Amino acid sequence: MLDRVAPTIPFRFLPPKQSVRMAFNVILDREPDAAGGAEYSTRLARGELSRHGVAQALAHSEEFRRSVPIVDVLLSMHVSRSAFVAGLPRASRILDLGGTHQGMADGAFVHLGYPYRFDRLIVVDLPVEERHAIYQRGSKGATVESELGPVEFAFHSMVDLSTYADQSFDMVYSGQSIEHVTESEGDTVMREVFRVLAPGGWFCLDTPNGPVWRLRSSALMNDDHKVEYGAKELQSKLEACGFQVTEAKGLNLMQRGVAAGAFDEQEASAHPGVFAAADDCLLLAMVARKPPTVSSSP
Repeated sequence: MLDRVAPTIPFRFLPPKQSVRMAFNVILDREPDAAGGAEYSTRLARGELSRHGVAQALAHSEEFRRSVPIVDVLLSMHVSRSAFVAGLPRASRILDLGGTHQGMADGAFVHLGYPYRFDRLIVVDLPVEERHAIYQRGSKGATVESELGPVEFAFHSMVDLSTYADQSFDMVYSGQSIEHVTESEGDTVMREVFRVLAPGGWFCLDTPNGPVWRLRSSALMNDDHKVEYGAKELQSKLEACGFQVTEAKGLNLMQRGVAAGAFDEQEASAHPGVFAAADDCLLLAMVARKPPTVSSSP
C-alpha cells in the first residue's frame, strides 16, 4: 500500500498566523516575536496587508539588512554590482564590453538594474566558441528588444573597437571584463573608449580589486583573468587616457580583513553595496567622464 503524503497547502491559502510564522522563519530565520506576529497577523486578517506585503516588509526591514547577512559571496557581489549599475548616468547610446548573459537573451546590463530607457545598446563579446568554457552559454546574435530599448550584439574582441566611429556613444560600460585582457590591451581599450565617447560621455567599469584578492591568494580570482588592478593604478590609467574620474568606489566592503591583512570572504559577503573606501573592497567600481570640451583623442 502506498504511503499517504500530506497535501501541501499553498502559501496564499494558509491562515494568517501560519502565513506570518512562515514569512518570519524564511526571511528573518526566527520565530515571530509576540508583538510583531500579532500585528502582522491582525493586519493580514483585516486585509490591510497581503501575504506578499508581509514578506516585503520583513525583507526590507532593518533587521533583515543588519542581522541576516548574505553568505554567498557571488550572490553578494551580484547585489553590489546591481546597485552600482542602478546608479550610473542616464545615456541614450551605450556600448557594453563583455555583457552577454548566460540566461537572458537581451544581455546583462538591463538585468543588472540599469533604470533608464536607451535608444541603442550594443553588447560586445567574444564569439561563443572563443570564450572560456564557463562563459560559453548566452546570446549568439540578433537584435533583441528589451524592456528599456533595442539590444544589439557584436561578437569580437573588446580590444578592437575600430568599427565604431568617433564620439558615437554616450556611455561605455565594462562590467567584470577589463581584467580578461592583458594590461597593454587594457590600455588600448581605455584609449579606444575615450575615442568612441562623445564629449561629456561616461566610462563606467567594475572589476576585481587585485590587492584585496592577493590577501587570499597569489593566483588571480579567475583563471581567465589576465590582470587585476588596484584602485590607484586603475584611476591613474584612466586619467592618463584623458578621463576625469568622478567616482572611485568599491563594492563589498571588507575593512576589518584589510586592516588585519587577512582575506575575510564572510565579511565581504555580509557587506554588499557601493562604498567610498575602494581600497577596502573586494571589487572596484569607477565612473570616469570624458571632458565636455576636448577632441576625440587625449
